[in-house]
This record gives sequence, C-alpha cells and structure tokens, in this order.
Amino acid sequence: MQAIYGVHPVAEALRNGGKIEQIVLLKGGNQGNIREIMEIASRRGIPVVYRDRGSLNTTAGTSHHQGVICIYEGYHYASIDNVLSNCKSRESALILILDRITDPQNLGSLIRTALCFGVDGLVIPENSAASVTPSVIKASAGAALHLPIARVVNISRIIDSLKKEGFWIYGADAGCGENLYSPDYSSHAGLVLGSEGKGIRPLVRKKCDFLISIPMTNTIDSLNVSVAGGIILYEMALKRNTLKKKEG
Repeated sequence: MQAIYGVHPVAEALRNGGKIEQIVLLKGGNQGNIREIMEIASRRGIPVVYRDRGSLNTTAGTSHHQGVICIYEGYHYASIDNVLSNCKSRESALILILDRITDPQNLGSLIRTALCFGVDGLVIPENSAASVTPSVIKASAGAALHLPIARVVNISRIIDSLKKEGFWIYGADAGCGENLYSPDYSSHAGLVLGSEGKGIRPLVRKKCDFLISIPMTNTIDSLNVSVAGGIILYEMALKRNTLKKKEG
C-alpha cells in the first residue's frame, strides 16, 4: 500500500477504479474542495477518516497533501507488451521514451503532457531514473494512473523492438538535430528525451532514426526537459492530426 495525496491525484485514483483502502481527510478542512472525492468514496463504499495535520504529514511524507490522502494498493507498471498492445488499434501510435529522467517533478510533468497530447504509452528505465511514486503521481495531476507506463531494464533493446514493430525513433538533441518542424511524424513514432544534465546517452542516441531540435532565437544551453518535451509533443500532435481529430 502507498499514500497518494493531493485533490486531483486522489480524485483520479478514485475514478481509476483501483483498490483503495481508505480516504484520509484533514479535520476541519475545506469540504468544498473535496466534495467529489467524498461522493465517489461514498458510492464505492470506501471508508473516510479524519486526522489532524501532523498525522496527514506523516502519512504522506510531506506537508503538500492539500488535506486529502488515499491509501492505495500501489502503482502497477504496464509491460512493454501491454504498451504495444495499446498501440495496435492506432493508425499511427506514439510512444514516449525517457532516458534516465531523474527529477520526479519533470517525470510527473512529462506524464501529464504525454496524456494531454495523445501519447499511447511511456517507457522509463529501471535504474538511474525517477520511478512512479506518490510525488510523481501528484506532479502528473493523476495522469500517471491513466497512461500505460512500462519500466524496462534496457532502453536500447526496447528501441530495437519498437523498430521491428514499424516505429520511427526521434531523439531530442538540443542544437544538433534536424529542425523540429521538418518531419511529418505521420507513421508510428517513438520520441526519446534524455536526462536533465547529459541528454540522451550515446548508445541510445545511435539507435535513433532521426535527431530533432527546437529552434530558438537566443543562445542558451537548452530548455528544461519537461518544457522541451511539451513543445515537441505538441508539434507531433499537430502533424499527426491528433488535435484536429479531437476538435472534430
């Protein structure tokens, strides 16, 4: 069991239908902000208990819980087969591959952005990288509970497997790649984003079919990885007509 905290993440956990042991609320907290949580918990027969702020801080491991916590069965990663299965019905699927993102806030932000822009699955490495924790779930505003995320031993091998399934692999490489706006991204695509400090590792970089970069007017080293990921995924969604299909 683990604690998921924050109004939006807890609401998403309840909507997701996973096993929740109980909801813990702050005594005397703002009931208006958690009305939906209480209604869903009541419908599902989930116990609601009230505790003081110190107790919530201890349970969440942080004071940034917004007065609401759910005791959850724990996050379950998808297998890479699950992720690929989720792509089979898509005319052109998109998978986000994160090569050793270490900051939980960046991981959570990228998960949220990926879900918003139609990514079908996300791949992260088991070692030397942030994992899906309660803080990541909160940073993703609960999006981590809706997007299939696979945690794998070897990113390079997964890229090889994706290529065999017809995916073209695009690596984000600041200032060293083709202009982001040139490709059409219309086929099955995988986007690789590298770590905050070093970018994509050399071996993973070699596996990419294309390297793309974001054109910028001023000379700086690079954008934050979650900001860069948002810009690239938005452009890919536009080129793949994902946003137009949703508007239609």
